[in-house]
Amino acid sequence: MAKLVRTSFAAVETKADELSQYFYGALFSVSPDTRALFPINMATQRNRLLRALVYVVQMVDRPEELTTFLSQLGRDHRKFDVLGRHYDAVGVALIATLKRFLKDDWTPEVEDAWVTAYGVISKSMREAANKEAGPAWWKATVVEHRLVSRDVAIVKVRTDQPLPYRAGGYVSVEVPQRPRMWRYLSPATAPHDDGLLEFHVHAVRGGWVSRSIAHHTRFGDTWRLGPSLGALSVHQTESRPLLMIGGGTGVAPMLALLDEMSRWQHNPPVHLFFGGRRPEDLYALDELRGLAVTCPWLTVTPVTEEGTIAGGDRGTLATAVTQRGAWKERDVYVAGSPSMIRATIAKLLAAGTDLARIKYDPFTLD
Repeated sequence: MAKLVRTSFAAVETKADELSQYFYGALFSVSPDTRALFPINMATQRNRLLRALVYVVQMVDRPEELTTFLSQLGRDHRKFDVLGRHYDAVGVALIATLKRFLKDDWTPEVEDAWVTAYGVISKSMREAANKEAGPAWWKATVVEHRLVSRDVAIVKVRTDQPLPYRAGGYVSVEVPQRPRMWRYLSPATAPHDDGLLEFHVHAVRGGWVSRSIAHHTRFGDTWRLGPSLGALSVHQTESRPLLMIGGGTGVAPMLALLDEMSRWQHNPPVHLFFGGRRPEDLYALDELRGLAVTCPWLTVTPVTEEGTIAGGDRGTLATAVTQRGAWKERDVYVAGSPSMIRATIAKLLAAGTDLARIKYDPFTLD
């Protein structure tokens, strides 16, 4: 099944935009009431669908990791009031879409593989949602907003009740300026008893939500936060050295992990590469260097594509990291834009890094 799913998806992946548009057209035709679950502007949602499919395809023969991801996704979808029949409609639309785009390559064996795969997806998400007894979302109030560069804002919110999450994870966020347009953001701090969460938001060009958050958030705004998701957690019992790679605001989950690890008595060595296009994009570098002074197990290497910075490397993050080796002895954590994640993982694999050692999350930047 895994092989058929992978090879058939690879055959249509180059038509990602057309595939996602057709899928949502089919879904809204099969189940018109699902349209109300999505924002008016579907561009980001279509991209998110493809990232989810790519992630699932990559994990299809790693059932433990896949089940964890799907269970988190199922709990997160409770905030949309998703019903069982909606899952059925998604399955019908997905099969119809793949059949249309695969054409003669859509064989009975391929159909069986995808029907089986979607059955696993649907079952995992439904069961996790049905078992969850906590809130579908949490109310949070903005207590601080500041621009740290032209396009990056740091926003602090306080939840009205504890939101359980692990350092390195992410949550879905809805802001009053853009209702129904949920976006995924990673807290930049480990959990604290005061319910305070810090988010780093880059105003993406054309990003309706990110630009609203960065430039129009006000003190006292009420946000809604979904349940925690993510695979970038670090366990205190783990002893393998770590390689962390953060591009732009992708450094936020790394900061949360480091915040948590700084409280431990014993730590494995950590090498963090923090990259941006220009030196001024490395907005968190002073904080990271300060942390490295008090945490001797931490090494920080800044990377810029243009300009130079003292003690830093020049080039893309993918190049800067892999020119130092394959890092085979380390567990690797990658966060940043989708294109940066793809390029970095591709370079690491080409250098000989084991895919099973590489962790990333598919939704953290839209």
